[in-house]
Amino acid sequence: MHTATNILSQLFYNTFGEHPSAIKPLKESGSYRQYFRIQSKNHRVLGAFNDDIKENNAFFSFTKSLADSGINVPEIYAVSEDKKHYLLTDLGDETLYQYFKKNNYSAEVLCKVKHVVHALVDIQLSASGQIDYSKCYPRETFDHRSIMWDLNYFKYNFLKVIKIPFNEDALENDFEKLADELLKVSSGYFMYRDFQSRNIMHYNGELWFIDYQGGRKGPLQYDLASILYSPKTGLDNIQREALLDTYIEKLQSLQETDVQSFKQQFYLFALIRILQALGAYGFRGLTEHKPGFSKNIPDAIGNLGNLLNENIDENLFPEIRRVTEKLKQTSYAEPFEHKEDDKLTIRITSFSYKKGYPVDPSDNGGGFVFDCRGLPNPGRLEKYRAYSGLDQNIIDYLEQFHEVEEFKKNIEKTVAPTIENYIERGFKHLCISFGCTGGQHRSVYNAEALAKKIQNKYPVNVVLIHNEKQNWNINGKQEKMQKEKL
Repeated sequence: MHTATNILSQLFYNTFGEHPSAIKPLKESGSYRQYFRIQSKNHRVLGAFNDDIKENNAFFSFTKSLADSGINVPEIYAVSEDKKHYLLTDLGDETLYQYFKKNNYSAEVLCKVKHVVHALVDIQLSASGQIDYSKCYPRETFDHRSIMWDLNYFKYNFLKVIKIPFNEDALENDFEKLADELLKVSSGYFMYRDFQSRNIMHYNGELWFIDYQGGRKGPLQYDLASILYSPKTGLDNIQREALLDTYIEKLQSLQETDVQSFKQQFYLFALIRILQALGAYGFRGLTEHKPGFSKNIPDAIGNLGNLLNENIDENLFPEIRRVTEKLKQTSYAEPFEHKEDDKLTIRITSFSYKKGYPVDPSDNGGGFVFDCRGLPNPGRLEKYRAYSGLDQNIIDYLEQFHEVEEFKKNIEKTVAPTIENYIERGFKHLCISFGCTGGQHRSVYNAEALAKKIQNKYPVNVVLIHNEKQNWNINGKQEKMQKEKL
């Protein structure tokens, strides 16, 4: 059986008349395609393998149509007989996202995003008439089924994965209402489908576009929302509004546009795009543990909250709003890293074993998980149930036991060598978690105690998260405190 590298090597020789001197696999991305950098003395290209022939045919067809329309896309040099292997232009390693990071999201970056927005109009309008929509895969148009796929991607691959409670019937009602509104919008354009900064290359000072094989006939606003609301683009609300106006100005120069209606529709497409992206971050990041995806979750939750509060009628989508408020209270809404310096960041989390282990949003893996359930449990006593490990009476209760002090000392001895080693080697992330039955008393106490110890001893950033804070049984606390005063 021939491997992908064997077939690509032969394809390279057949195309360029030289045997490759090196074939290097590239880092996995969000797709199941495999890429290889192949080079010889006089040529350097990318080799690709994808077992999905229909998706490949869409890519081949769209590439020709976009190139014929003057859009910067890679050239396809050769395709194997089985249509699963092909050679294309090597556009380097710098995505637009990496360009943003390198230039620290400066004014120069905003100018580059303006170029992207202008190019998007050309892709959507100029190329639309050239596209053979019969090649689209898996759907020819952004129809009701496509919309529900996006929304259910969010439900099943994010909400259910992180175990956020929700009213499924009410959520489906919101989904149907959103779908009805989206389907009212004109959809006779080429929809790129995944128009974001990782799918745009910055090569020789120009922008090049890749990964459009999921394209189909659809509305204009979806792709625009994809780039403007992507966490990787790093825009604030003011910048988004300015770039939205930039897009509309160019659009108006090419066709008549009702600006007010366009903007109202844009925010609804921004909503579905953020929900779909959260589904992708859940599946690729939390389930498949692929680097880079779960880091986007806090920004996506923040964008979702801002969008619903500022740009969408407050009477629309009540269950989506309720779920969003719950998401904002979870650890998933907390950014992992301190961005102001380059020190080791230690994320210390308390959690409930009933709800499952906390996620490592750094994608670093490893770390420590300590089980506090062998310690005395104040939650079994009625007078302590309305309090948490942050309260002094709980602290006093736990610290009267010798085993609690021994537990803390043993943990400090256990984590110290790793922290010191990580600092010495320049590592950036470490997770330490404490679990107990409800995530309210013992785990919280120990997480707080270790955080203080580490902050006082090491030159590190400490991020302290209490996963179950929103669920703590503290409803009666104020009433109890009033009674105690009397």
